[in-house]
Amino acid sequence: MVFKEVIVLSIFESLNSKEIFSVSKTDIEKAIEIPPQGKMGDYAFPCFSLASKMKNSPGQIAAELGKSIQHPYIKQVAVVGPYVNFFLNRQAVGKKIIEEILKKKAGYGDLSIGQGENITIDLSSPNIAKPFSMGHLRSTVIGNALANIVEKCGFTSVKINHLGDWGTQFGKLITAYKMWGDEERVKANPIQELLALYVRFHEEAEKDSKLEEEGRHWFKKLEDGDEEALYLWKWFRTVSLKEFGRIYQLLGVEFDSYHGEAFYNDKMEAVIKELEEKNLLTESDGAMVVRLDECNLPPCLIKKSDGATLYATRDLAAALYRKREYHFAKSFYVVGGEQALHFKQLFLVLKKMGYTWANELYHIPFGMMLKDGKKMSTRKGKIVLLEEVLHDAIKAARDAIESRNPNLENKDEIAQMVGVGAVIFHDLKNDRLNDIEFSLEAMLTFEGETGPYLQYTYARACSLLRKSHVPNSHTSLYEVFEDDKAWSIIFLLSRFEEVIASAFFEFNPSRIAKYLLDLSQLFNKYYGAVKILEENDGLVARLKLVKATSIVIREGLRLLGIGTPERM
Repeated sequence: MVFKEVIVLSIFESLNSKEIFSVSKTDIEKAIEIPPQGKMGDYAFPCFSLASKMKNSPGQIAAELGKSIQHPYIKQVAVVGPYVNFFLNRQAVGKKIIEEILKKKAGYGDLSIGQGENITIDLSSPNIAKPFSMGHLRSTVIGNALANIVEKCGFTSVKINHLGDWGTQFGKLITAYKMWGDEERVKANPIQELLALYVRFHEEAEKDSKLEEEGRHWFKKLEDGDEEALYLWKWFRTVSLKEFGRIYQLLGVEFDSYHGEAFYNDKMEAVIKELEEKNLLTESDGAMVVRLDECNLPPCLIKKSDGATLYATRDLAAALYRKREYHFAKSFYVVGGEQALHFKQLFLVLKKMGYTWANELYHIPFGMMLKDGKKMSTRKGKIVLLEEVLHDAIKAARDAIESRNPNLENKDEIAQMVGVGAVIFHDLKNDRLNDIEFSLEAMLTFEGETGPYLQYTYARACSLLRKSHVPNSHTSLYEVFEDDKAWSIIFLLSRFEEVIASAFFEFNPSRIAKYLLDLSQLFNKYYGAVKILEENDGLVARLKLVKATSIVIREGLRLLGIGTPERM
């Protein structure tokens, strides 16, 4: 139960009981604040916005409103100038929240916004025949977390890995392989060898411009179905997927579809034909475009002068296919911010084609993963391999376990959970739109605002529950919830549903990450100040608080795609 709703409803009923005035619940909810200090109340309602409508001073409105509000869950209403401050009944609210969490367990915080409707999520989407670098981490973990969040909100997620498995880069790679490749070396170490060939192609092309022409020639042969070109392309794709699969398994990420760019090769002509029939195509310097002058945007290029199709053509075909296949209510594209113009054009073209569902397509951009302040580049070989980072993180976690708890069982399993969790959380704790400077040291720190800190807090709560001995009386006195440190935890637990909703509507998993940091910090302060396992009449209530906290931390980390070891 969200107790903010109790406050909103109480204000709504009080204000609307006056025949001369009415206000919506939405307006009240938007105005509600959480005071900066607990001694000022749990919630506050400023009355400034009501002054002109009610033709009275904010202070007078607050005074009258404060007298009229009563509710079993509200212990005190205090008027401070133009503010009405609300103090919740800590025992009643605490009991209600804790019992609800213990009853619903992982279902606590579930929302019914989606009512089972589908949301397709385009995420990860690495290029085949290239290594899975740290640059691909953001789309993968942000997209996976969003998939978990939309499920929590009552939707069904459809995770699509739109592989970069087509384009002129494959003509270049085929050229490089035929000139300098060695089959046995590629079989032994496929991605690294293919990367080396790709980098060499661009180095050599700077000295010999004819190489670029040869690369285009081989891509044309691939498009025309040349047997040798297709064989090499399929081989590159197969070995890439095998390598990627190992990394996805480490990250705990699965997909519902691996349909990449090549899947839409036979679906683009129908798109072009439809654009022609709807008189949307215009010739420009021999190319075919859809003009977007009315939106002050450059034209969307559909077909080049040589007849080749482009990303826009492919993405139009993909959007139409996904709508037919999945009947989505919304469609998310978790793709870097540098593609903002492309998606603006894509969505506008679909709207011009008459598809009203294009209003439910969302580009979800994110900042770049930087190395020494610069974007990582596969072409120049300036990348950090994600698999290496994950293994380094797992090793660091294993070393930490050996030094702190050498007798711990399942050390390898826990080290993987902690190491991978550290990498994922380092990304997701940052606002989605911010750039992140790659730092292995910061990623692998096991103290402070890190994934391992949250996992350790969860393990600490589990340890308390294992050690607990409940006396025969089994009494549960909720007076212990009057304690400020206990109440601060309970109040934050009550807001879990709000945080999930905001993470969904803002497409921002960092809201959950920051919430979990706040919750863990409050719990650890409580742990340090209170004798939780002391056998007295408050023991059962304290243990229920510990259990409820552990449930929410575990569920919050699950939403972020992070595991929770019960021992560390």
